[in-house]
Amino acid sequence: MGLLRYSINLTLDGCYDHNAVDPDEESHRYAAETLARADALLFGRVIYQMMESAWRPPAEPGTKPEWTEPFAQAISAAKKYVVSSTLEQVDWNAELVRGDLGEAVERLKGDHDEVYVGGVMLPMALAELGLIDEYEFLVHPRVAGYGPTLFAGLSRPLDLTPVGRREFTSGMVATRYEPRR
Repeated sequence: MGLLRYSINLTLDGCYDHNAVDPDEESHRYAAETLARADALLFGRVIYQMMESAWRPPAEPGTKPEWTEPFAQAISAAKKYVVSSTLEQVDWNAELVRGDLGEAVERLKGDHDEVYVGGVMLPMALAELGLIDEYEFLVHPRVAGYGPTLFAGLSRPLDLTPVGRREFTSGMVATRYEPRR
């Protein structure tokens, strides 16, 4: 059975708004390496559409720093699964996931060695179902001073055990956790 890994960028005060952090070359390189290791990506509608609008080729020349290109290539090449009850179709190397979420994700984990999930609402539903095998929080050295905060409204505490940590020259810290079972 494959692993479902969740990764998200946060500020020190827990804000996950993608505009609240300022990714740099080192963090983009790390994200590209992470995506390249994954067999598949799992997104909800919101994160899929956000990533597609930001990273689907072709980008206008000069609109993004050159060092973002490995990430753009990795996310474009990745097989993507999109959980949505409102989208009628997807492309960009993606397919829709329908039906019971737990059963669908178990099938994906059975078909792939490593599936990465991004976003907020879908990972919260997956956490509630106990389907996430590893959590990675990329905490940037910034206080946003506003919400939204991650996992607000979770029905019960999520107890985690640290399994890895990496510090970046920017001060960002990537910490990986596994759920205590």
